Amino acid sequence: MSTRTVYVPTPDGTALATDVCLPDGTRPVPAVLIRTPYGRHAHRAELRGWAAHGFAALAQDVRGRHGSPGEWHPYRSDEAADGAAAVAWTRAQTWSNGEVVAVGASYAAYCALATALTARGAAGGTTRDDARDGGPGPAPHGLGHWGVPDAVIAAVPALGLAETAREAGGPERLWARAGWWAAHGDRGDSDPDALARVLADDPRLLEHLPLARLAERLAGGLGRELPSWSRLWAERGRGRLVALGATARLPLLAVGGTRDPFAEDTVALWRGWGGPSRLLLGPWGHRLTADPGAPDRAHLNLGALYVRWARAALAGRLDPRRHGVIALGDSGRWHTAPGTVLPPDATPPDRPETRCRWPFGSPTGLRLLHGAEFSADPDRPVRSDDLAVPADRDRPDRCLLLSPPLPRPLDLAGPAVARINVTADTPSADWAVRLTALDPSGRADPLAFGIVRRTGPPGEAADITVPLGTVGRRLPAGTRLRAEIAGHHFPAHARNPHTGENPVTATRLAPSRRTVNTRGSALHLPVVARRRYVEPAPEICR
Repeated sequence: MSTRTVYVPTPDGTALATDVCLPDGTRPVPAVLIRTPYGRHAHRAELRGWAAHGFAALAQDVRGRHGSPGEWHPYRSDEAADGAAAVAWTRAQTWSNGEVVAVGASYAAYCALATALTARGAAGGTTRDDARDGGPGPAPHGLGHWGVPDAVIAAVPALGLAETAREAGGPERLWARAGWWAAHGDRGDSDPDALARVLADDPRLLEHLPLARLAERLAGGLGRELPSWSRLWAERGRGRLVALGATARLPLLAVGGTRDPFAEDTVALWRGWGGPSRLLLGPWGHRLTADPGAPDRAHLNLGALYVRWARAALAGRLDPRRHGVIALGDSGRWHTAPGTVLPPDATPPDRPETRCRWPFGSPTGLRLLHGAEFSADPDRPVRSDDLAVPADRDRPDRCLLLSPPLPRPLDLAGPAVARINVTADTPSADWAVRLTALDPSGRADPLAFGIVRRTGPPGEAADITVPLGTVGRRLPAGTRLRAEIAGHHFPAHARNPHTGENPVTATRLAPSRRTVNTRGSALHLPVVARRRYVEPAPEICR
């Protein structure tokens, strides 16, 4: 196996740097295409892994990044046309048998999906016979199925500007976006440690107001401008790729982690996909890496699973129904994901999830410790990077609740929700709910989180639903659940100024008095009533 660099033409004539690694032998083989803004060289080992399993493997720098010329504008339309051209070029090579799998993680997953969901591509994939018979030239209006892959592996997909900039409930994702734009925005290469260096010199950088002009202060530390920062916050359209996916017919493997901030986008993509779709939701963060201290049984060989799935997808062996699995934390156990489409004659044991309600203010649910009335002060926000809870009950900054120890182990698999009855004395209020598992020794481990923004008349009580994401955990006996309800989650999320102004452009902050009515509030958890474990690879590849 050897890797060489070629320059693949795009519709406007720009040639994009592409590494190609071919397996040994001379017969035509299927291909895997990775289009990335993070540097094609980082995929050298991955390319060799695919080639060792009989695939031609390609990694391409997207337009304007690393070895590819041009200008890069994240989430602009170039990715669809450039991706279609790369697929068409791949199919035209003598070493190609016409089959192409588009693969990517994070922004590269967006590239793969944009390529797969271009105009005619959403209606179906390219057959092997179509590919061998040839096709039209690489013009964006004429590629048709020739420029559409046969299958997609989308890992921790970052689906668009709006999805990455804000939570579905409204609040702005500050830390992640500042870090990503500092590392990758408006530049031709990457600097992963850029934000950390700037914060070392300017620790209060993320407190800068207005948020819309944070880039000006950030630019001073970076030594370069970030002109695209304002466009990030101007974008409001959500769900475009998920909607297009509903018309797709090609197979999808959606891979995510329960600790990934984009996990719900991964689940939504899987649920809404029109073709055979598979979900693999492990105990991972955005980098898809397991806890180094996790037992061996908790580790999964993702590369081998990808190869097995790709072969099944290209051979047409996947069941057309929707299948998915979710890991129960680091236990090494996997459970069928809620939303899996089972045969019509499925028996109750095949559908073992149930909702368990944990009422607030109850000795058997979540007992109120303090903070039924608290102050949400943007100048002293509850921090996202600190699980410690202050003991000051005279000036609480959050509502704090605690469950009794679990009498027996508890398996959770599925979406968790908090339904709270609350009041704020300001016209705009964010409601952040953080759920933490405390093991018998008191060690805190994040379990679930959600945040929503509500606007309405000050002092008016409201029933609010706060989605807490998809949970996959096994909690041992003796675990306590700690729930915190706060008005901020900074710096992960920008501070709500409470004035009713847009948090992106606001320059004035005000405290907000909050009340939580425990009688009308409860936590709803997806408890596995009947343990029915599955093996991830067979479930994903059937």
